Amino acid sequence: MSQQFGAAAARTTADAMRDKLKVEAPVVGMILGSGLGKVAAALESPRKVSYGDVPGFPRVSVVGHAGEATAGKLEGREVLVFSGRPHMYEGNPAQMVAFPVRVLHALGAGVLFLSNAAGGIRRSYRAGDLMIIEDHINLMSQNPLTGSLQEGDDRFPDMSEAYDALLRKLMRDTAPELSVPLHEGVYAGLTGPSYETRAEIRMLERLGADAVGMSTVPEVIVARALGMRVAGVSCIANVASGLSALPVSHTEVLDTTGRVSDQFVKLIRALVGAL
Repeated sequence: MSQQFGAAAARTTADAMRDKLKVEAPVVGMILGSGLGKVAAALESPRKVSYGDVPGFPRVSVVGHAGEATAGKLEGREVLVFSGRPHMYEGNPAQMVAFPVRVLHALGAGVLFLSNAAGGIRRSYRAGDLMIIEDHINLMSQNPLTGSLQEGDDRFPDMSEAYDALLRKLMRDTAPELSVPLHEGVYAGLTGPSYETRAEIRMLERLGADAVGMSTVPEVIVARALGMRVAGVSCIANVASGLSALPVSHTEVLDTTGRVSDQFVKLIRALVGAL
């Protein structure tokens, strides 16, 4: 692993972010995907900084990713929200994509919440549904732990329960309060940036994937190596290729995530409040 994205670099970047945000050790660190950054606006006493103003922090360039860190309180608990993330399809190595997780850990976060926009593979899913991630399939051909062992990492982290069972239950318990369907399923991570072919979706369906996207997996692997508890939610932003007569587009993704953002915030509030 490049030391540029290792444990020592994460501590340096965390110190810079702590100084700029005056952040206490957060109970939860969040990394939010395309169009799902509305949680940051719900924080009390918010302090905000652009990624570009934090030395060593990865930049983002994708539409729908604000590229901002916001510290504040949610349901009376200190949280730190990263609105937007780097992706491997931008030419970034897996170690860089997962680096924000190392920064959150260095700041004291013990729980990591991740969100993404995903294509729905399970036939019953519809655009606008939310899916609790119960497991994932790594089809990105990279692992962010490859290379020298980093301080604090488990060399061979157990991934049999990558997504914490209790955190998943806490989210399931909020389902009656939401006005959108809440499912639980398996997320397949591919590198992108092209959307999947019809044949690839048929393959993923046979492999057991319920949704597919281009993020999240490297972050979860590093979080588990660091001993963090992980929860994740996919917003089903579109029906996957071949399951609809319409082509898939990023505009559709942002339209859908914007439509369900209020329900998404309710889900996050309930999770944080129950910790």
